Amino acid sequence: MSSKDVLILITNDDGVAAEGMIELSKSLKGLGDLVVFAPDGPRSGMSSAITSTMPVTYTLLRREEGLTVYSCTGTPVDCVKLAINEVLHRKPDLLVSGINHGGNQAICVHYSGTMGAVIEGCVFSVPSLGVSLADYTPGADFSEACRLGRRVAGQVLKHGLPQGTYLNLNVPNVSPVKGIAVCRQASGRWVNEFYRTQGPDGKPHYWLTGEFVNRGPVYPDSDTQRLSEGYASLVPGLIDVTDYAFMETLKTWDGLNL
Repeated sequence: MSSKDVLILITNDDGVAAEGMIELSKSLKGLGDLVVFAPDGPRSGMSSAITSTMPVTYTLLRREEGLTVYSCTGTPVDCVKLAINEVLHRKPDLLVSGINHGGNQAICVHYSGTMGAVIEGCVFSVPSLGVSLADYTPGADFSEACRLGRRVAGQVLKHGLPQGTYLNLNVPNVSPVKGIAVCRQASGRWVNEFYRTQGPDGKPHYWLTGEFVNRGPVYPDSDTQRLSEGYASLVPGLIDVTDYAFMETLKTWDGLNL
């Protein structure tokens, strides 16, 4: 398939005007016809949320050779659904979500709007990739995330992905990155998640914060470990979350055999 026949859908959860989105769009030029369909503002932490109690709308922002940009009033998943169902003339050959301004490693995949969009693309049987930069600071340098995101996107276009499998690429805040390490998702959780203040009404107000703590054992091929060593982590995920091994144990529980 030549690049002129390739259709790539780009979205994110930081909003259509986010620097990571702009830089990603630039970096993917030449791989195919690019359509950006992204939220009109930040939607971080939306996971796979959808809008069901009000209408969702979209606006064409600009169209140029090889690139069309839309903004949408919905969530990242709304963007994927609306683009594929109503806006694109055919199903895209690739979905890329990002570049997220901040990491989406380990348990973050369950909270992330970036990865929610990726999972939704996978639901539509579109090969889907999330790209995140593990740097929350203003003025972050997206160049390495762009370089590696393009490389992985090109490989997905070349080889495809198995049905029900998506990819999660996280890039550390180092230059140059040592390489791409195929990893497992780290096990851990957030602790000290809220910062408490007193509001003007005298009631306690809680601000989401916290720190991530790995839960043992810490495997050498986990995404958080490889990122700490200066490698980009590439984790394949599945939309089927069934625990097949435990299914057999569950069948032996006496109280379930009615």
